Amino acid sequence: MITLADLAALHETYADDLTRPVTPVRVSEDVLIEDGLPMLMGVVNLSRDSTYRESIAGSTGAALHKARVQTAHGARIVDLGAEASNDAADRVGPEEQLEKLLPVVEELARDTVVSVETYRPAVVRAVLDAGARMINLTGRQDEDEMLAAVAEHDATVLMCFGTSANVREQDQLPDEADFAPFLVDHFAERIEHARSLGVGKIVVDPGMGFTFPNLGGVERARLQTRTITQNFRLRSLGVPTASVLPHNLDIFEDEFRKAEGFFTVFATFGGVHLLRVHEVPHIRTVLRAIETLDVR
Repeated sequence: MITLADLAALHETYADDLTRPVTPVRVSEDVLIEDGLPMLMGVVNLSRDSTYRESIAGSTGAALHKARVQTAHGARIVDLGAEASNDAADRVGPEEQLEKLLPVVEELARDTVVSVETYRPAVVRAVLDAGARMINLTGRQDEDEMLAAVAEHDATVLMCFGTSANVREQDQLPDEADFAPFLVDHFAERIEHARSLGVGKIVVDPGMGFTFPNLGGVERARLQTRTITQNFRLRSLGVPTASVLPHNLDIFEDEFRKAEGFFTVFATFGGVHLLRVHEVPHIRTVLRAIETLDVR
């Protein structure tokens, strides 16, 4: 059970991390990721394999409609993907991904900050040319080529945790009692390398929304909760952090769609800067409540 005493002890133990500076990232002229209430990134999936059925758009028109509804509800960035990340989903080649992505990116980028989730270099280059301002990088294979394209376009990379070619083929999570130091070491090396390739705008994501073969059910939710609540321990990296909000059928059952609001509270405690969410209006309301109630 989570108690105030637990949270107070967490604060006291890692108080030095709370004061570490984080350099804001300017994704576009009017989108700056910085300390404060988390910014919202909406999600539109162009793959019918997505676990979150409500996020699926079956056509260009449907994708544009969903994206614009999300921005109207408070999303400052919209993340598009054309291949679901769950391990049961079909793999989709770059040509098929681009067939779905490009018409949406080209139209949406006229008035919205667009992110694209991919691990394919051809997709990275094409969507950046089409106007995307962020790449949600979910794979390590060909990472240098994709980072070089991000640098050429002065775009932002959302760097997801992963040790395999892509998160669809994720390795087992290491058996670490304390996951935060492992994440810091993992990202510090990758950030330094990305900077050497000319990437100036980096946000990191501990990858708690992905599937890991050795972790599932309630135990997975426990690790997700610990990670987002202790997110502030990644401030030593000096860059903003992002997180997908967890869902868990074992805990929430028929109230599956309410999970994001519940986990928003812990992510806010943990200082997550950018939340990747499906339930944009619900999460915006939760954030408004956190800000308004001002509990001291």
